Amino acid sequence: MSQKFAIIGLGRFGRRLAMLLAKGGGEVIAIDRRKDRIESIKDDVTLAVCLDATDEDALKSQGIGNVDCAIVGIGSQFESAVLTTVLLKQIGVPRVITRATNTMRGDILSRIGADEVVNPERESAEKWRMRLLGSGFADRIELAEDYSLIKMIAPEPFIGKTLGELDVRKNFHIQVVAIRRQVEDTNADGTKRCHEIVISVPMADTLIKPEDTLLVIGSEDAIKNLSE
Repeated sequence: MSQKFAIIGLGRFGRRLAMLLAKGGGEVIAIDRRKDRIESIKDDVTLAVCLDATDEDALKSQGIGNVDCAIVGIGSQFESAVLTTVLLKQIGVPRVITRATNTMRGDILSRIGADEVVNPERESAEKWRMRLLGSGFADRIELAEDYSLIKMIAPEPFIGKTLGELDVRKNFHIQVVAIRRQVEDTNADGTKRCHEIVISVPMADTLIKPEDTLLVIGSEDAIKNLSE
């Protein structure tokens, strides 16, 4: 079942995130006060609505209380962002993420109910798309702008093949830097035990086995394509 999102405020960040989530299979309700912004995105999302997000009845009328997550991208009017965040929690939205342009505002938003705070000046819409839609990645570390180290369970098409056969650099534009694997062996008393080994320098002839955990480095686009 696809996840349901409400994107409130269709500035550069909100519009980009709405389109990425919709393209990734999410059901997206895009909301803004400006009709021109609604017109420009209506063909790319599930529903685009021109309304005042500080109006509780208007939010309820569009079923916003039933979404899985709402992202408040209002940037120029902090009071509106605060009130919208409060209303979204009041009508039952389980996860509310609100834009903040500085640390002080982020702290205020967290105190009044925002589950998470996003700073578009530092965090890309592509990054949040991956967080919100999920990717099967067990962990993720941002190494640099648009470049991350992820930990992921080996995808089914990789199993039974060597890294050389997969040629991940050429075909996926990623680098597998380590593999964590559960192995079973026998103790001196004859009992069996299961423990983890780390292949810290996987080679071209390293075979990917079921339930291997891969540590992979790649760009945002390469990781997104890998997850799809």
